[in-house]
Amino acid sequence: MTLFSVSELQSQFPNIIPDSFIEHNGAAFWMQRDARGKRLAIISNPLRSASGTLRRLQSLISNLFDGESSNFQYDHILKLCPLSPPNARALREALPSLKPTLLGLQTSAGFGDRLGLATPGHARALKNSTTKFAPIFAQQSIREMQRTARTPQQVLDDATFGAFEAGWRGVVGADADHLKTPADIDACVAAGYSFFTIDPGAYVDDTAEMLSASAIQEKVNALPWQELESTPRDFETLYAGRTVQLETGAVKISNFFLSRAAAKYGRALAHVARMYRHLAAKGFPFELEISVDETETPTTPIEHIYLASEFKRLGVKFISLAPRYVGRFEKGVDYIGELDRFEADFCAHAEIARVLGPYKLSLHSGSDKFSIYGIAMRLTRGAVHLKTAGTSYLEALRTIAALDAKLFRAIYAFARERYETDRATYHVSAQLDRAPLPDSLRDADLPELLNHFDARQILHVTFGSALTAQSDDGRARFYDAIMAALRAHENAYALNLEKHFNRHLKAFAISVA
Repeated sequence: MTLFSVSELQSQFPNIIPDSFIEHNGAAFWMQRDARGKRLAIISNPLRSASGTLRRLQSLISNLFDGESSNFQYDHILKLCPLSPPNARALREALPSLKPTLLGLQTSAGFGDRLGLATPGHARALKNSTTKFAPIFAQQSIREMQRTARTPQQVLDDATFGAFEAGWRGVVGADADHLKTPADIDACVAAGYSFFTIDPGAYVDDTAEMLSASAIQEKVNALPWQELESTPRDFETLYAGRTVQLETGAVKISNFFLSRAAAKYGRALAHVARMYRHLAAKGFPFELEISVDETETPTTPIEHIYLASEFKRLGVKFISLAPRYVGRFEKGVDYIGELDRFEADFCAHAEIARVLGPYKLSLHSGSDKFSIYGIAMRLTRGAVHLKTAGTSYLEALRTIAALDAKLFRAIYAFARERYETDRATYHVSAQLDRAPLPDSLRDADLPELLNHFDARQILHVTFGSALTAQSDDGRARFYDAIMAALRAHENAYALNLEKHFNRHLKAFAISVA
């Protein structure tokens, strides 16, 4: 039975956000703006809660949602709640579609949000997409959380409220991205994540690419074989000379390339197995992604076969893998490299993922790689996961450039000062001398800087410094002004995000039959 229509409620709550309105199990939920900012509103009628389900819901509303209660029409109770962590948790319980769940082999996309304000724009783009994506709105790496001074709980809660506000009613995941330690896992498990990306990049030995056969064998002999539950002899017996039949041909595993794969990735395998077992011991359903993309050398087909086969032998169950592909996946710009070469390389990885899986291939640093999305979608037959992050921050800066030229110029000047330091942990090729100087541009030209290759990357990789910089008096140098501008013009920011991600998602819209 319908409680109230949106139009009825708008007469009393003129600042209701219409897309957020939903009725579920005898209660109505919506987001509204008032003098305190945004608040969650709930209307329920405890006198009509006869069924067990409705009684449980009323108990949830009464006991778990923290807010101000008052009598409303026809024996209903109105509760106005702040957007707090307890209320985000209660909302996920009350509206199960907001609770992170397993996404399986569906085509999926992760939407990183470094400011906690981008999810409404992300959801609007998804609603427009002709390709069905399973979204991960809460996605942020531990490195990004440290640089933005956010916690796993804040990231998840901001995504929850953002998805609710936008009226997203489909499934959602939550990605604890680029985890490196068991402590990283613990923090994200406690927050309620469903998807965990293990990054063993620190254990990958890129020097194996340049070593002689004897030097490679020394590295193989020194691997942590006890953790790998094997021995050098058993390893060689299991794999050497093996042929893996793919759809377009066979891959013969020679002793040399097998040993080089083990020398390069053996310690990373052991680390992933340790992390996986730590996670599995928590005793709840989850999905695992393994990422070896942040390395200097590409992952060859033999190395991919070695990784997938060894994970299977060690009992490590994963839903997606991010190899290091040929070419360059730099931050905030399109793919750099020969498309024919990428397609041939990616085709081999996609076939291996089907033959030894199935599992998805993941595109890390995946934003703005418009030239390869169709290739990835077609060759994986839809079993692909896209990860984006900093591009949403850049759309925030594009919004500010159009609204507050003085603030944007200050951020850009600061980014130029920080670039040489901050670029150290990223694969980028922007050069300061190729980027326009802040004072060389008219105010009307500032938004176009977000389309300039070098300026774009300079702004991209300095996000952490910009968001945490302090003035001499100890106050935030940019953060408060950025957030105030975006909150005051949230629709402009959402429109920029919607337009930008419409372009991303449209590029995936091909037939995979």
